[in-house]
Amino acid sequence: MINGPKSSRSDLMRIIEYDRSIIPACDVETLQELKKLVEQTHDVKGIGGYKIGFVLALNYGLPNVVKTIRKFTHLPIIYDHQKAATDVPDMGQKFAKVCKDAGVDAVILFPQSGPATEEAWIKACQDVGSEVIVGGEMTHPKFKRSEGGFIDDDALDEIYLNATNLGVTNFVVPGNRVDRILHYKSILETKVKELTFFAPGFVAQGGEITEAAKAAGKFWHAIVGRAIYQAKDMRKAAEEMTCQLF
Repeated sequence: MINGPKSSRSDLMRIIEYDRSIIPACDVETLQELKKLVEQTHDVKGIGGYKIGFVLALNYGLPNVVKTIRKFTHLPIIYDHQKAATDVPDMGQKFAKVCKDAGVDAVILFPQSGPATEEAWIKACQDVGSEVIVGGEMTHPKFKRSEGGFIDDDALDEIYLNATNLGVTNFVVPGNRVDRILHYKSILETKVKELTFFAPGFVAQGGEITEAAKAAGKFWHAIVGRAIYQAKDMRKAAEEMTCQLF
């Protein structure tokens, strides 16, 4: 990595060099906006990587988005298809190849369409050498059945636990729900030796980084979007965010 101290983790499967970091979510609409975001933040201490999504990928093509970031940094690039792994199992291989060929380092999967798809997509990404981050619960209202949504509450636990059986150690949890972070930590820490959480839902969605940091444990990364890329001074905003990590 160009910048960032090495983690104290002993395994070779880590995605981010920092034990804790801020991951800017690059949900901007143009490559020019992306360029400005990365240029102003890539060398801020505590920035661990960049998360890109479907808006840039569909508008410009995933390889072009990756190339834009690579002009400034070799920090890890995480692709979040918003939401990947909700198709039939066989599509996992095609998805994995596209992401790997584009130069993406890791992918976020939300395998809400069943265990067969979950297993196939995770294995497909692992087979091409991409790191996998698995999520289940999202940050918005009326997502879970118990809160008026479509997704059965118990199924969320299964998504996370099934992933551990496939060697996944990195997980997305809702950063604006400290109680849910603690819940997933309690069910996963007995299955994963060095559990790492990635958490969206901060600032604009109500989450507080300092509170989530207390709940998440040693290895965790806050995914922050609008609070950085919509700031008048993105560098200053990134610096303020990284100060809240510990």
